[in-house]
Amino acid sequence: MSTQPIKVILFDLGGVLVTWDGVEELVKLTDGRLNREQARKYFLQSKWMNLFESGSCTPEKFSNGVVVDLNLHIEPNEFLDFFLSWDRGFQPCALELLDSLKPHFLLGCLSNNNILHWTRLCRRYDMQEKFHRLYPSHETGLVKPSPEVFEYVVQDIGGSPEQFLFFDDNPECVQNARQTGLNARQVSGVREVEQVLKELKLLR
Repeated sequence: MSTQPIKVILFDLGGVLVTWDGVEELVKLTDGRLNREQARKYFLQSKWMNLFESGSCTPEKFSNGVVVDLNLHIEPNEFLDFFLSWDRGFQPCALELLDSLKPHFLLGCLSNNNILHWTRLCRRYDMQEKFHRLYPSHETGLVKPSPEVFEYVVQDIGGSPEQFLFFDDNPECVQNARQTGLNARQVSGVREVEQVLKELKLLR
């Protein structure tokens, strides 16, 4: 950790604050042709996920592309229904954690996201109320783990990268955030976030 005090905390959503069942469900949809690690990397690295999460293609083109790409035995509209359902919303205690941190730190949401999940999330929760800054990839056009994502956020918020703490569940994102100068931790779920914050004496 940097000797500079943490002023900004950035959160990924799926797998960190939000329950995301996509990895396990994609393994099932492919009848096990993808194992869990392959499914995780598909969401992070595949052409169709990157196009959709950068806001560069429609939901229909995305679903058709994935169905063909993975040779799924369902219709594209069925896949979209599945895909939407895999985002289960904020985990227990996640919103309370954000409320406790917000008076003391600048909170940012830095999420690879898409118009379907983001719209649904914003309908259920007041995202502007929970975070000071929102950086969903489909709006910024920048998708993690690209280093440009972290450079963009640091430049937009201002300050030194060493004053940022970033939480993500994917090791590739954590690694690139660290290479950009941010303090970054790989976590799975709210409880692990809280453990790190207590360890760093940032949770009051």
